[in-house]
Amino acid sequence: MSWKRVAIALLALLPVFALLAFGMTRDPRVIPSPLPGREAPAFTLAVMPEQGEAVRDSIATGELRGNVVVLNFWASWCLACRDEHDDLSRVAREFEGQPVRFFGVVYDDSPDAARRWIEAMGGQAYPSLLDPGSRTAIDYGLYGVPETFFIAPDGRVARKITGPVTAPVLREEIGRLLLAAGTGSESGSVAPAGDAR
Repeated sequence: MSWKRVAIALLALLPVFALLAFGMTRDPRVIPSPLPGREAPAFTLAVMPEQGEAVRDSIATGELRGNVVVLNFWASWCLACRDEHDDLSRVAREFEGQPVRFFGVVYDDSPDAARRWIEAMGGQAYPSLLDPGSRTAIDYGLYGVPETFFIAPDGRVARKITGPVTAPVLREEIGRLLLAAGTGSESGSVAPAGDAR
């Protein structure tokens, strides 16, 4: 075997090894989204029956402007959605009376299955919206469920979380957005009503 051939083979494999090494430094759960920093896509979605009226909003100019909006995409068939359900409802209740709005968006699921799931989970502290044809999910670049988008009071997407979101992350992100909007306390911290930290 020629040393020249071995050297050429090693040089040819060097980019492959470099690419693999780079890939090992990436978290496979982090899927980049082009939305953070951009205006949140507008949506018109019906609230699940018996939960309220339709939500029609461009967020940037509609009735939700001035609020921190937590938009959580979920489905009854999603096992990971069970992991975050209690935290979402708990934190939604903690921020009642503040400029914070929570919405669940039912993804690729039937209203009946979603309703049964909510009942089996012990209820939900915020409305769920129906997304027929998954048009809103497409507009938000959904990869799967659960995914949660935090929308700042100015209507821009501040952050996207893929996978189950936790209560500490919800509180931290909502508090940061309220402070940035000037609706936080003078002490520099925002505590939800009935803070359970």
